[in-house]
Amino acid sequence: MGSAKTAPRVVLACGEVRTSLLPALQALDSRAAAQLLGLRADERVLLSERPNLYGRSPDTLTGVDCPLPSANGARVRAVGTVAARAALTEGRLLQTSAYFKMPATGPDHRQPWGHYLVRPGVVEPFGKLPHEAVAEGVLNGGRHGDLDVGLIADGLHTRLLRHPLLDHRPPLRSRPTRLRWVALPADPGAGPSIERFTLAEDELRTVRLRVPEGTTGEGLAGLCDDLALHDWLLTTVVRILDGIRLGAGAGAAGAPPSRQRQGQRQGAGEELPAVVRALRPTVDHLLHLWMPQARVAQDLAPLWDALEERPGFTRQWQTLVQRIRDQLTLHAIPSPHREADMGP
Repeated sequence: MGSAKTAPRVVLACGEVRTSLLPALQALDSRAAAQLLGLRADERVLLSERPNLYGRSPDTLTGVDCPLPSANGARVRAVGTVAARAALTEGRLLQTSAYFKMPATGPDHRQPWGHYLVRPGVVEPFGKLPHEAVAEGVLNGGRHGDLDVGLIADGLHTRLLRHPLLDHRPPLRSRPTRLRWVALPADPGAGPSIERFTLAEDELRTVRLRVPEGTTGEGLAGLCDDLALHDWLLTTVVRILDGIRLGAGAGAAGAPPSRQRQGQRQGAGEELPAVVRALRPTVDHLLHLWMPQARVAQDLAPLWDALEERPGFTRQWQTLVQRIRDQLTLHAIPSPHREADMGP
């Protein structure tokens, strides 16, 4: 979270990420991804094929001049620019994120816009920044009119969903998630740590981090993009499995009760296509996307190690994947009841 020697020390970084399934029947290839993510004519889209297909837009800047959210009710005005960008993973998962960092102190009076434009992704307070109170205010959601970085991420997400490349025929049902994060300075000599990771209502997750001085805002945004992507995968696959009443008969794939009863009267033969049809899009479009730390800065990699211990992201994912494979294997084996029903 360091900055140039002539600038005040950075004491807070904040951001928010939107993650969703791209509303398209087929995944986009690298050329189409570049078209979707081409937010600026003066900068190219970053494309990568290793370790997976990934595209990231150039940053765009949004000027802000408004009060900061604060947990203790303090009214601190801030001016600057919020950086926003979009990313597409394997042509299938769309993410938009917005983030900024803040110094410990700022000018006492508003400066010309040129002063802020040469500091991209920096929002300066008027006077001293109560960074602990502002961090909690950001995580809790501020009052109307306060700086809301989520609105910027959401606006970019909405803009991309209107792109003519998208046919709005997603291969499976899912919901977008939001991950809101703040990063505060770690104690001298301490490494990065996750103080709190919370699953809130309305698809919101909140993360409070401690990071050493010198951690860049872009590195933090990349870490939180990665965390948001894998949290979305876990959430979506859990819901898919919860929506399938495994072993409950023909209506196992979420059919209304009347259809379930009808399926049970027709025999177990109807169960096979229902469960397979429900699980196949997960296998085709989601299971290969799990790749933690693929693009996380090396100095922030220990944070993923902590998540693997508790709550155990990959451990839960492997359990879900095994459940899916077990169900597909079971339904590939001929059932004795089904063979009896097909007999003379």
